[in-house]
Formats: sequence, C-alpha cells, structure tokens
Amino acid sequence: MTADYGSLAIDTDRLLRHLAELGDIGAIPGTTGCARLALTDEDKAGRDLVLTWMRDLGLDIRIDGIGNVVATMPGEGDLAPVMTGSHIDTVATGGKYDGNLGVLAGLEVIETVIRAGVELPRPLAVAFFTDEEGARFAPDMLGSLVYAGGMALEGALGIEDSDGAVVGDELERIGYRGTAPTPGPTPHAYVELHIEQGPVLEDAGIGIGAVEGVQGISWTELTLRGQSCHAGTTPMRMRRDPGLVAARICAFVNDLALEFGGAQVGTVGAMTFRPNLVNVVPSEVTMTVDLRNTDEVTLRAVEARFAAYVSDVAEREGVDVERRILARFEPVDFDDRVIESVERNARDLGYSTRRMPSGAGHDAQMLSRICPTGMVFVPSVNGISHNVTEYTEPSDIEAGANVLLRTMLELATTEF
Repeated sequence: MTADYGSLAIDTDRLLRHLAELGDIGAIPGTTGCARLALTDEDKAGRDLVLTWMRDLGLDIRIDGIGNVVATMPGEGDLAPVMTGSHIDTVATGGKYDGNLGVLAGLEVIETVIRAGVELPRPLAVAFFTDEEGARFAPDMLGSLVYAGGMALEGALGIEDSDGAVVGDELERIGYRGTAPTPGPTPHAYVELHIEQGPVLEDAGIGIGAVEGVQGISWTELTLRGQSCHAGTTPMRMRRDPGLVAARICAFVNDLALEFGGAQVGTVGAMTFRPNLVNVVPSEVTMTVDLRNTDEVTLRAVEARFAAYVSDVAEREGVDVERRILARFEPVDFDDRVIESVERNARDLGYSTRRMPSGAGHDAQMLSRICPTGMVFVPSVNGISHNVTEYTEPSDIEAGANVLLRTMLELATTEF
C-alpha cells in the first residue's frame, strides 16, 4: 500500500452534494421527494449523471443487457472486486436516500481511496441495479436478480408494466440496454449501505445496523370478479360484490399477521374498483397482498392460510378469483464474516451497533446467491421511507459511509 488507511474517511460534504444533485432529478414540486420510476426519462437522466461521476474517476464501466451498471477501479490483474451499490430508481413518491445512498456512498468510498493513493490487493466496484423497486416492472430487485442468474435475461426483457411498456423496449429507448453478458461476474464480496426504512434504530438510539438477512417476500395480485349492478335497486342477498370480498380480505390479512406475530407482516397496498362509481356495485376489484416473514416455514403457512381464506370468502359471495404471483423470494441469511466485519468496523469507529433483519427487499439478497454478502443500516428519521419526507441525518450518513469504507477495505484484504 502507498498509504495508511487507518485514518481514511469519506468527504461528507461531497457525498451530501451528490445526494442533493441526484435528488433534483425527478423532483416532486413542493416537496423534498423525487420520482424516478425505472426506465423512465427521469431514470435515464439520473443514470447519465451518475455515469458522469463514474467516468470522472476513470472507472471501468460495464453495462449489461438488463441495464445494470457496474463501475470498477482500474488495475492490474483479474481479481474479483469487492462490490457495493444499490439502486437509483424510486417509487412514485420517493425520497432522496432509498437506494441512492448506497450507490453514491459506494462511489464516495472509491473516490476517497483513489484520492488517498491507497493500493489494495483487489479492486473496489460500485453498481446500480435496474428496477430494484419493482414499482413499474414486477418483480422488484429485477436487475440484481438477472445479474445473479435468478432470472433469464430474455424473460426479464419481456416484462410489461401496467400500460404495456416492455422492459427491453424501454432499455433501448433510454439507451441503457448494454452488451455485457448476464449473469454478471461474481464479486469477491458484496456489502450494501442503506437507510433502514423503519423505526428500530432510531427508537433504540443505535447508530449502525449490522444486517443479518432479509425477510422472505410474497406478493400476490388478486382480481375479484362479480356482477355490477345498481346500488339502490339490488337487494343485498342478490349481490355478487367483489368489493365486499376485497374488504374482508383486507381485514383478514391484518388479523392473520397479528395471529402469527413475531416478524410476520401483511399489507394490502393497492386496490382498484371497476367501474369505481358511488352508486354502482363494482364488477371487479384488483388488489395486491404483501406477506413477509424471516422464516420460510412460517411464511409458507401464512400463504396457505391466506389462499384458503380467499377461496372460501369468494365462493360464499359468488365471486370469481384470479391470482397472479408478482414476486416470491425466500428469506436470506447474510454471510457471518461480512456481518462481523460491519459490526467490528462500526465499533472501532465508535458507533453503537445492533444486529437486525431487514424488513424490506434489497439487491443484496440477490447478490448473496453468488458471493459473501452483508448490509449496513443507518437510521431513518421517524422510520419513514418510500415517502417524500424520507430523511436521514447527515451525521448518520457520514457514519454509515465510513463504516462502508472500512468494511470494504477489510474485505479487499480478506480471503474467503
């Protein structure tokens, strides 16, 4: 090494400036939030900006067929890099930190190492993955799933959004259908910095979360079809009301999660009535159900109970049901060695730590299929995320980025 990295630290002002500049793209008027749905013009503009910063550092840039971008420090040899990253697409009412922090902190780590003249046994890399949110194209974590070999590129390119736009066509349109093959090269290790998106760290007064794994995720779309009729002239006993079935499913999902307790959660996040008129019994309701648990056996039991209830309540009300699986991922356990590295480096820097699961899905869970993986969490103010008021304090951003820096440096000198 040409420099001692014991006192190396990121430039917090530079990182905050990059977060603000990226957050200005797709800014939602009157708020501090932003909207950059995957493969939209706003996503393209965000990608272009981040690529500019990557090129300014002289990084080797690889864009694959699903639009994932990986930028690696140039160097001799062909050792697999220690990779970090996340995503820069957002939900429609997103904030400036979800995903963006992981990408831009990774870029900041690399810039810090380059400027300090540090030479490492293996290179560092930063990536942003396509359509992590799944807000436009299901499933979520699409790009990292393809990168890790969990979905064939051809299948991913054919996915459509609710308006009929196709992933492959949209990648071509914005100029990000790359030529690098998928699955992508296997990193030596992967570690991702992310805001918690929940209230646990803030509530406990803890600075750094050493993430042990990610909850299993089960997303189902239900289409309930009954009979549209006049709300005033049709007796209650003669109705086939999909709205009633939807309401009962909403209550059941909540009751089911409370019954199982522990880490089990359940959410009805979207619901559309047709024809959606005040004086008409609906003919059709489309709704989504999100079930999550850290234990696969329990999650399967919850799914079975849910499926049986939907069939029963729909049959009783004379309503037909069509089911579509939007996403299904088993719980993921991260690598103990990476978890311990995060924990150790955080404590060495004077930060309090807590081991914890992630309740949200992340690209890290896909990378864990192919290499040792872990995550660093920093607090979210009031536990808010996927919201224009999403915020993480600059001091926590600095802490998380420095833990990421130290962890990546350690992993670059660690053999697995």
